[in-house]
Amino acid sequence: MSDELKLEELGPGDLPVVDYGAEGVEKAASDLAPVFDVPVSISAVLGRAQMSVAQLLQLSSGSILELDRKVGEAIDIYVNNRLVARGEVVIVDERLGVTMTEIIKDGDTAA
Repeated sequence: MSDELKLEELGPGDLPVVDYGAEGVEKAASDLAPVFDVPVSISAVLGRAQMSVAQLLQLSSGSILELDRKVGEAIDIYVNNRLVARGEVVIVDERLGVTMTEIIKDGDTAA
């Protein structure tokens, strides 16, 4: 039987345990408590567009801005200006939200 605890086996209030390998020291998520209140900036980027200042000044209420993404294409999720995930736009209680569908590992940022 494996000692690994699967994510779905964690109950409410259970903290995951992280094994730091060679040192043999286990740490729980509660050890990160000092950083829990550090503010981070999260951005969900629907798409991008380039235009001149003159074109920007011509925009008004109701103007349509064409983005570089297609309908249904994943959006990029940035934390502190660093791409960390891709996801989809969802509606939750009449508000827009984002569900993460892919976590981006270091160096895996090819679009």
